[in-house]
Amino acid sequence: MRIPILVAATAIVLAACGTTETPQSGQSGENAGGPVSVTDSRGKAVELKSAAKRVVALEWGEAEIVASLGVMPVGVADTAGYKTWDAAVALDASVKDVGKRGEPSVDAIVALNPDVVVMAAERDSTVVPQLEKYVPVVVTKSSDAARNFDRLREDVKMIAQAMGKTAEADKLLSEMDTKLAEGKKTLEAKAGTPFFMADGYLEGSTVSIRPFGKGSLVSDTAEALGLKNAWTGQVDPQWALGQTDVEGLTALTDPKTVLFYSASEDDVFTTGLAQNPVWQRLPFVASKQVHKFEPGTWTFGGPKSVVRIADQFVKALA
Repeated sequence: MRIPILVAATAIVLAACGTTETPQSGQSGENAGGPVSVTDSRGKAVELKSAAKRVVALEWGEAEIVASLGVMPVGVADTAGYKTWDAAVALDASVKDVGKRGEPSVDAIVALNPDVVVMAAERDSTVVPQLEKYVPVVVTKSSDAARNFDRLREDVKMIAQAMGKTAEADKLLSEMDTKLAEGKKTLEAKAGTPFFMADGYLEGSTVSIRPFGKGSLVSDTAEALGLKNAWTGQVDPQWALGQTDVEGLTALTDPKTVLFYSASEDDVFTTGLAQNPVWQRLPFVASKQVHKFEPGTWTFGGPKSVVRIADQFVKALA
């Protein structure tokens, strides 16, 4: 399966060109078509000649955000992977592939004539100076297990500001908040239900399981609906992702626990664990409380992915 690269910095490229729209409140540049200043997650003020319209996105979450704000990217890293893993917002056939997410092609990006590059801080920092020779670079945070919803809002507003789409960003975030509030009301009777969220992959003949701990975007979404994350094992500080095997799941003893898992490609929970006796004895397996996310549910996405995730929690538990 495709595992997000956690050690290199997420890269997104936003290209800006002239616009006839009047800049929204909070956007630098008071005149239509005028310059825009964006302060990114590095604290760096990035100056753009005008609001961005030509966009190259080198990470799927940011590509989703750009498209959600009404600007179709001209290029995205690993377009085939995006189409498999993030169905929240479809990409047009015209969107060009600019290489791997962890190893984008600078030449391919520059050839698309972008006006601004947006890179998240966990991708390869050597790409930033290469791109800054040709185009301004804006760096997003992309994930923060201590404050993921706040981080998401900041990233959305920063990208929107670069594109002159601040009103659209407010609407997008408001729709997410409304969906979460409605979902929490629907699940009032299930408040406090313990859940365990994971994805998994094969290492040789062994199934490795990656729990989504408290602070992951999926966990924040579920907790906003009134649910409780059952995983208390160690997780990393950026993504709140852990590591275990099927034996490690025996720590989840509460019979009310519900399992959700993501597998847009190989489903190791079905193919690798179905006949495993430890797996079969787990309470959520025995009670048939196992729910697979729909293919294309990106667990590291933008507001529309959050809505897609929330809808599936509600559908499973309501």
